[in-house]
Amino acid sequence: MDWLTGLFGGKLGVDGMLTALLKLLVNTGGFYLTALLFPGLTYASPATLLWAGIVLGVVNILVRPVLMLLTMPINILTFGLFTLVVNTLMVMLTGLLIPGLHIPGFLHAFTVAIIISLLNVLFF
Repeated sequence: MDWLTGLFGGKLGVDGMLTALLKLLVNTGGFYLTALLFPGLTYASPATLLWAGIVLGVVNILVRPVLMLLTMPINILTFGLFTLVVNTLMVMLTGLLIPGLHIPGFLHAFTVAIIISLLNVLFF
């Protein structure tokens, strides 16, 4: 049940579900804002962005902790800045898993990761 508690921001119940919903909206909004700023990032429909937000959340729960553990030495050497690269890789993986979402390269994925990080700072 610990992974479930982590999914809902350390809470279960209505508060945790609202936190998970807000995280989903932040992820979706990050993809949308980046698509507005960079025409190279394309999506088939708004539902594609919603699915991208869901998949990014799942990827962050399942893959990101392992990757953070493996890259801990370089993350320590860069004073945590390498976390942005890990977040970018999670966005790129999401782009590979979602049909209809085209993220043309590292720079676009990096921008999505930065925007989602800034939105997380604002909302959490």
